[in-house]
Amino acid sequence: MNIKYLNIALIAMISLLAVSCKDYLETEPQGFISAGSPTAEGAEGLVTAAYAGIGNDDMIGPIASMWVYGSVRSDDAYKGGGGVSDVEPFNFYEQYNLTQPFQSWLAGLPYTWENYYRAISRANSALRTLNELTDDDFALRTTRIAEARFLRAHSHFMLKVLFKHIPYIDEVKSNEEILQTSNREYSNDELWNKIAEDFQFALDNLPETQAEVGRANKYAAAAYLAKLRLYQAYEQNENHQVTSINQTRLQEVVTLCQMVISSGNYSLQPDFGENFLNGYDNGTESVFAIQFSISDGTTAGRLNFENGLNYPHGAPQYGCCGFHQPSQNMVNAFATDGNGLPKFNTFNDVALSAADFTPTGVPVDPRIDHSVGMDGHPYKYRNEEAYIFKNSWIRDAGVYGYFQSMKEQQAADCSCYKKQGPFMGVSKNIDIIRYADVLLMQAEAYIELGQQDMARPLINQIRQRASESTGRTRFADGTAPSNYEIAEYDGVNLSWTQENARMALRWERRLEFALESPRFFDLVRWGVAEPTLNAYLAKEKTRKDFLNNAKFTAARDEYFPIPQREIDFTKGLYIQNTGY
Repeated sequence: MNIKYLNIALIAMISLLAVSCKDYLETEPQGFISAGSPTAEGAEGLVTAAYAGIGNDDMIGPIASMWVYGSVRSDDAYKGGGGVSDVEPFNFYEQYNLTQPFQSWLAGLPYTWENYYRAISRANSALRTLNELTDDDFALRTTRIAEARFLRAHSHFMLKVLFKHIPYIDEVKSNEEILQTSNREYSNDELWNKIAEDFQFALDNLPETQAEVGRANKYAAAAYLAKLRLYQAYEQNENHQVTSINQTRLQEVVTLCQMVISSGNYSLQPDFGENFLNGYDNGTESVFAIQFSISDGTTAGRLNFENGLNYPHGAPQYGCCGFHQPSQNMVNAFATDGNGLPKFNTFNDVALSAADFTPTGVPVDPRIDHSVGMDGHPYKYRNEEAYIFKNSWIRDAGVYGYFQSMKEQQAADCSCYKKQGPFMGVSKNIDIIRYADVLLMQAEAYIELGQQDMARPLINQIRQRASESTGRTRFADGTAPSNYEIAEYDGVNLSWTQENARMALRWERRLEFALESPRFFDLVRWGVAEPTLNAYLAKEKTRKDFLNNAKFTAARDEYFPIPQREIDFTKGLYIQNTGY
């Protein structure tokens, strides 16, 4: 099924929901308690609605999964699907130079912008009601304020990494003031600090644990604040170039991450694959996640459909739609050398295929069989014949090759899985911060502080877990589909200079979070997006014709354009990003 048919249906549906910028910033969620009648029960309902708001999206306006904006825009993945014209705007993002500020809502960006501000509106609605109550009225008032501010900060953070210059909206602003708020009210650094204020309040006022799973706690706030400070540490000029790395911010990252690590509340899942399987939601590695559900008394459940385009198109148990295919570069990056370390300088010399990934073939990091579906290998940890991946499952191999993403998918007979029409939804949570991220954020800060010896044990924790995560990926007879060879860094097999430690850290982030979508944002944060992505494209153009005209332009493509409809609506109050 070509997605153009989906588009026709969605146009009819969403036209009923379409609202102006003013509307979505002013609209109160259902259950809003009018002024003068705040109650503890009403406030609880509004905070719950705010939690729902950060996952209220769809395939066209994603805000929970960033596979389009963070994975396809990087060197990790191709758009996939039925050729370049299938959901064509996603192809524009992959090509970089085709992205335009006036693209319609169907292109994703304007609808993503709206969905995040709807989520912010829900948080602000909750805060306005909570602010009218006293602690005597509602014993959990301060905790719920902290949760609402945490949720608001999450949405502002995501908007900032997508668009850089955004209007900051809090619960104090009146409707008129909202319409007069510029996206350049704050400088880049000031905007980071405004968002950080919400995370800091959450850190200071949330309990260490919550009775109800899914609610943010003190350590989720600490981890998210660490993430923000790490981004902020790489100071950018107006052309998005990194001009310095703020050492004070890096030290904050170390301290905040240590708070999470020392809590004893979190650890790595014993098997890497458990992060991507039903039954392990809100587990020991999940620091904060967007919650989804099924069989919850509603008609269809609260399902994540954002990744519903990404199942193997030709697999009879799925039938659609073949998007989000790992790039050749990404697959090659899993290869290891004779010491079990990444082939940092030569990994991309040869295009590897499924024929190279055998029990006696090219040595690889085990995480490849948790991340990439390929011919002859078990798919989603299922080793019966129906789930052995086949080349025929690929939708358009002539354009995008023979690899398929796998982390975000679930088996068709999973109790978490539901098919609606041609599209798939699942109740599996989407992790926003995993404990692995906390370890690697602290390691990165140590490296940039010149304390790289402190980083090596942290990176090695991740690699040790990867080396022990080979049980689920095997065939029915117990044999491994690939030649797994991975080693920890001992300072000898790779001299542990700051430069080499930085290279190892960045490689580790890429493999650990492959196809989970942070890659593009990492490259921008580090200030290496242009050289990395243009080098990637130069090689890919010799392999994939559809990328022949792709080009990443520095001082423009690091961020998306502000949607033109928002600039028009504010009569030019919003200022377009550099380069557009």
